[in-house]
Amino acid sequence: MATSEKFLAEFGQKRQEMTRQLKEVIVGQADVIEQILAAIFTRGHCLLIGVPGLAKTLMVSSISRILDVSFKRIQFTPDLMPSDITGTTVLEESETGRREFRFVRGPVFANIILADEINRTPPKTQAALLQAMQEREVTAGQETYALPNPFFVIATQNPIEQEGTYPLPEAQLDRFMFTIKVEYPSFDEEKQILATTGKGEAKELAKVLSTVNIVNIQKFILDKVFVGDSMLDYIARLVRATRPRDPSAPEFIRKMVDYGAGPRAGLFLRDGAKAMAALNGRIDVTFEDVKKVAIPVLRHRVATNFQAQAEGKSSEDVIEQLLKTITEKDAPKYQKSR
Repeated sequence: MATSEKFLAEFGQKRQEMTRQLKEVIVGQADVIEQILAAIFTRGHCLLIGVPGLAKTLMVSSISRILDVSFKRIQFTPDLMPSDITGTTVLEESETGRREFRFVRGPVFANIILADEINRTPPKTQAALLQAMQEREVTAGQETYALPNPFFVIATQNPIEQEGTYPLPEAQLDRFMFTIKVEYPSFDEEKQILATTGKGEAKELAKVLSTVNIVNIQKFILDKVFVGDSMLDYIARLVRATRPRDPSAPEFIRKMVDYGAGPRAGLFLRDGAKAMAALNGRIDVTFEDVKKVAIPVLRHRVATNFQAQAEGKSSEDVIEQLLKTITEKDAPKYQKSR
């Protein structure tokens, strides 16, 4: 336990330094940054949704600058091809005159991938990320190439622009750990943006964590942060209650939801809660940790129907109502033993 407490103390110091560095260039958005870090430290991917001008791209690039990792930005456009992401095989002639094929790696071979405006490219190109996001490898021809470790995709999407866009298929949406909504700044934050942005040169950010540090943190959080039986019970009940055909589903779920979350959502709820516990200096997951990640994990996995739309209910509204219905009071007694 002493070793774990020491690790959490060091991690807390690193987290404070990262937050301080990011505040140099990003105004507000504390919850968004926390969720991105939670995904990074549990090997997850994020989808950022927000209108233009909310510093989504700046946020991701700034995070990459304080991490000593490789970073590539891919601007998704309608004419982008899968090989533009994964790489392509070229025919080369050696000095001896012999011709041979060589695989030229694409921008996906980096630690952090910013998939900017991912819904602007057709499904054929979107699907180029499927294997990379799940198996963390790329297959080209008969060869399979491993991606660097750590590897995570942070995609951005504009929710108000519909013309010339291609909605992400459910199979790809399910590979994102979190869907994070980037909201407008508050009045004070907007005033601070007006007062500070655009003055002088871009601020230099110091590297805080190396790839080795990140991998060690991922291993610690996933292996050492404790999730009790009551927490696992709560997560399982929460996920199953999103499925309208499950006997445990409340009446409003049967009425307003077409389909609910799969088992992967439970895994992401568990791991996201672990990250929240570690980010707050704790070795044990609490119910509040699970609730904190419930909406970003479930909002893109709960499909509301026409009835919900007629009542003005979004997937977030349904999840919030579900969190009030499925409570920790019904969970088995929490066991501290390990």
